[in-house]
Amino acid sequence: MAKHVLVLNLLAITCALVVAFEPSPLQDFCVAEPSGSARVNGFACMDPKLAQANHFTFSGLHVAGNTSNPLGSRVTPVTVAQIPGLNTLGASLARIDYAPWGVIPPHVHPRATEILTVIEGSLEVGFVTSNPDNRLITKVLKKGDVFVFPIGLAHFQRNVGHGNAFSISALSSQNPGVITIANAVFGSNPSIADDLLARAFQLDKSVVGQLQTKF
Repeated sequence: MAKHVLVLNLLAITCALVVAFEPSPLQDFCVAEPSGSARVNGFACMDPKLAQANHFTFSGLHVAGNTSNPLGSRVTPVTVAQIPGLNTLGASLARIDYAPWGVIPPHVHPRATEILTVIEGSLEVGFVTSNPDNRLITKVLKKGDVFVFPIGLAHFQRNVGHGNAFSISALSSQNPGVITIANAVFGSNPSIADDLLARAFQLDKSVVGQLQTKF
């Protein structure tokens, strides 16, 4: 009996941790009011009596993004910025389009786990575990395959097919955030000292300078 009670307690604690990552809503919904003066973890709520269907709707996820850029990819986000009704609900989406060999470079979502589903094409995906192992976990996905990127870990995608590809990602935050590693390291404002970066990456300072001009 005592063992069963312990198991139930552990399950209760686990469930509490899962649902407590983002605050649980205390009302049916909290449509974001970006112009509100209140500062909360999320956006202030508009009067629920003013809520309309358009506060819970986004159109255009069927439209392919323009991939004519150096990375050969385009992200169409569906976060609280696009759907105010997502505020406090802890969820968002993104459509990602890839030209042949287009990439989503290594990046981190500081506030969300991502579940990616391939809709068309073939994608090489992967993430790197934290220190000290830094183990690469990678796989080539086909149409209909699903892959999970754990919260906070650096991950990437690349189209390895001969045609265009696209995927849909679900994320466990209304505002998952994106830290693109190359941009953060070599494109910070103001710049990180080039001698520091040269030592950290074991590069010549001139190479660091060239990288900083690109980002």
